[in-house]
Amino acid sequence: MKYLEAEPDEALDPGLRADLLDTWVAATNAGGAVGYTAPAPTAEIAQNLDGALGRVAAGLDVLGVLHVGERYVGMGMLVTRSSALQPHWRTVLRVMVHPDCQGQGAGRLLMEGLRGSANDLGLEQLQLTIRGGLGLEDFYGPLGYRVVGTHPRAIRVASDDYRDEIMMVMDL
Repeated sequence: MKYLEAEPDEALDPGLRADLLDTWVAATNAGGAVGYTAPAPTAEIAQNLDGALGRVAAGLDVLGVLHVGERYVGMGMLVTRSSALQPHWRTVLRVMVHPDCQGQGAGRLLMEGLRGSANDLGLEQLQLTIRGGLGLEDFYGPLGYRVVGTHPRAIRVASDDYRDEIMMVMDL
């Protein structure tokens, strides 16, 4: 398994898109906190993925992918903010690994690759948000992220199930 930073023209590769869509749908259906709940709304995810890949193709965002053989099995993004006052940091977004590859260090490899990409860009800080109640702080904490805030009940995963959104930051 290896981390790659996708070039803007690679974001238009239909094979990359198909593999990342498969990963996103599979991660959602396995209970992953990747923007949706099971059962995965494939058409909505495809639309969201196309928008994200368009931003990469335009050179606005960085896409990091995990590659195993001929297959892409994970992704994460460094998303640019449009403010001229915030060029020194990025938001880490859409971090996911195909369920078939979880438990093998793939998530750590992906996050280390994104950190390396951030260092290459000369960034000073990375920020991400996680869904509360899943113990994700235990994954991101050892990677250097610290909790800096919580938005109580910001995420509604079901009509009677609200979760906090937890903001974490890492200084580079």
